Amino acid sequence: MVLAAWVIAMVVVRGAIAYAHRRGMMDLPGQRRSHTLPTPRGGGIGIVVAVLLTVPASLWALPGALPPMVVVALATGTALVAAVGWWDDHASLPVLPRFGIQLLSAGLLAAALAGSGMSWWWVPVLMLAGGWSINLHNFMDGIDGLLAQQVIFVGVGLGLLAWSAAQPAMTTACACLAAAALGFWYFNRPRARIFMGDVGSGTMGLLIFAFTALLWRQHSQLVWPALILSSSFVADATLTLLSRMVSGRRWYTAHREHLYQWMVRSGFTHATGGACYLGWNMLVAAPLAYLAWARPAWSVPVCVGTYLIATAVWIVMKRRCLWRAGNKGRHVAT
Repeated sequence: MVLAAWVIAMVVVRGAIAYAHRRGMMDLPGQRRSHTLPTPRGGGIGIVVAVLLTVPASLWALPGALPPMVVVALATGTALVAAVGWWDDHASLPVLPRFGIQLLSAGLLAAALAGSGMSWWWVPVLMLAGGWSINLHNFMDGIDGLLAQQVIFVGVGLGLLAWSAAQPAMTTACACLAAAALGFWYFNRPRARIFMGDVGSGTMGLLIFAFTALLWRQHSQLVWPALILSSSFVADATLTLLSRMVSGRRWYTAHREHLYQWMVRSGFTHATGGACYLGWNMLVAAPLAYLAWARPAWSVPVCVGTYLIATAVWIVMKRRCLWRAGNKGRHVAT
């Protein structure tokens, strides 16, 4: 299954490059974008196809299989988010219909979990969490290779957590997601030959949310190390949104104020920016996630501490990037 996910993603992404060129699906350089060359978009369709062909089968047929209605809800939600993203990659869609589909997709999974024993009080919480995960991963897809490497890291980490809980079906499903993202990353690494597009970025957000929620339902203590694995993206997207709201800016419009974008604006290359996030993942998130897993009694304070450290790093790094950008005359008001 895992090898199949990698091969399918590689093949479909290669075809997506040719398709995007034929259809004129190109992201052009601009003031609010971090690339300098016209680049095709929509390559995330390769990950989506690979996931839909391998993950439901893994969750349904392997030991530790999930209830059929949960598997169907996950597959349906994945297809819905991918479909609206694929449409948006071809022709821009209004915000409200997109957000409605995203909430519906997260709600399908939440309702299926409630139908299999979870309290219905959790449904609205999971719907909002799923909607935010979809959007924050879309926001964080702005430089070459960044989102793909994050999905690989989180997918592998969630798979290891599932393996530690003796859940072969979940382990294989997470590994399939990571393998599919690796197949896409080959074409998206700096300098990218294709971008993920909304078809991929939103779907990655749904899947990471879904696998985290499924681990939580199977073993509640695993949610804390799982949240630590996603700390770099969650912290950057959340703090950026809050800072724009507090400063009175139009927080719902496109911008280039995420930390990774300021890094590029201040002179970092895409590869160096991605390496910084990878460094956080490997040197901070992975060890602390292991600590939270190994010492369940410490898991909550370790998770909170991780996000406090991430907040401090975000503030220091953003100030440093603003200073560098100002010195180079690259500061662009948004």
